[in-house]
Amino acid sequence: MDKDFTIYRVSKSRLSMQMKSMTFKQIRRLKDTAQALTSRGKKTVKIAVFGAGAMGSLYAARFAMAGHSVVAVDPWGAHVAAINANGLRMRGPDGKHHIKGIQASLSPDLAEDAELVVIATKASAVGAAAKVIGPLIRANTTVLTIQNGLGAGARIAEHLPSECTLLGVADGFGASMVEPGFVQHTAMKLIRLGEVEGGMTPRLNAMEDTWQQAGFNAKAFDDIHQLIWEKLLCNVTLSAPCTVYDCTVGELLANAEHWANALTCTQEAYACGLAEKIRFSFNDPIEYVTKFAEVVAKASPSMRLDHMARRASEIDFINGAIPPLGRKHNIPTPMNEKLSADVRRREEAFLGEVT
Repeated sequence: MDKDFTIYRVSKSRLSMQMKSMTFKQIRRLKDTAQALTSRGKKTVKIAVFGAGAMGSLYAARFAMAGHSVVAVDPWGAHVAAINANGLRMRGPDGKHHIKGIQASLSPDLAEDAELVVIATKASAVGAAAKVIGPLIRANTTVLTIQNGLGAGARIAEHLPSECTLLGVADGFGASMVEPGFVQHTAMKLIRLGEVEGGMTPRLNAMEDTWQQAGFNAKAFDDIHQLIWEKLLCNVTLSAPCTVYDCTVGELLANAEHWANALTCTQEAYACGLAEKIRFSFNDPIEYVTKFAEVVAKASPSMRLDHMARRASEIDFINGAIPPLGRKHNIPTPMNEKLSADVRRREEAFLGEVT
């Protein structure tokens, strides 16, 4: 056992804090999570996380630390084996933790009777996940899907009743896998939650409370689609450009030609969003995405990281989702079209080699 890691068992949690990049409120929430669940009589539930990559592992870890019964379902055999044998290690802004008690599985069967199912897969796997989840859910099950890009709700609706589904947006976590059984993240900015059809509901408020008590900065919104689109603008600006030009966000900002192309992607996507009647919270998308890029200048988008690891990316749901909307609304989208095609050609080349 790594002596640098705090040991957690699902029913007894204690947090060792390193107060570096989190606010006092966030640190206090993490520190009081398990105690609050007991002292205030909060209900613990069975939670199944489908897709135990970096973000899914982070969700599973924090929920287990809060006292919930957690199942993690993922096709990565080495990761599943490591969690079952030695627990899940996590390194974050609040220190290092070693969480025992999470059940990991290659099969979805362990997720039966879960009261909350979190779909944390890549966007391309959402439909397949929803299909296998369908037979497992019960009347009291809520399915929350958290992905980059567009269309997750529609793909889930092909297999699950819309009334059981909530949409989420994760922002500012900087999560990555170190090795099987070991996840790290650099921040915990915000989890946004919302109903597919919009509006505030009792179950949405309850979901907000569940995430907050697990230490997340979570907030329920009456228009989640606005937030999905606002994150999409940032993703469209950075994902394909950083991947095609093989650079970090800061390097993209520093290259005038490349940054101009990235902002063209922004403008095309913003025009499509307005045509889709999205109520953006700002009138200047260039200022919005530029400020975001400056904050994450040292980072590489997940799409570039996928290519560095020779994995298929989420291009069809980010930059690749813009041209079809452009055709729908008669809006030209040549830059998203070009960069998406470049990303796909690169993927076809290295995926062919892998095969």
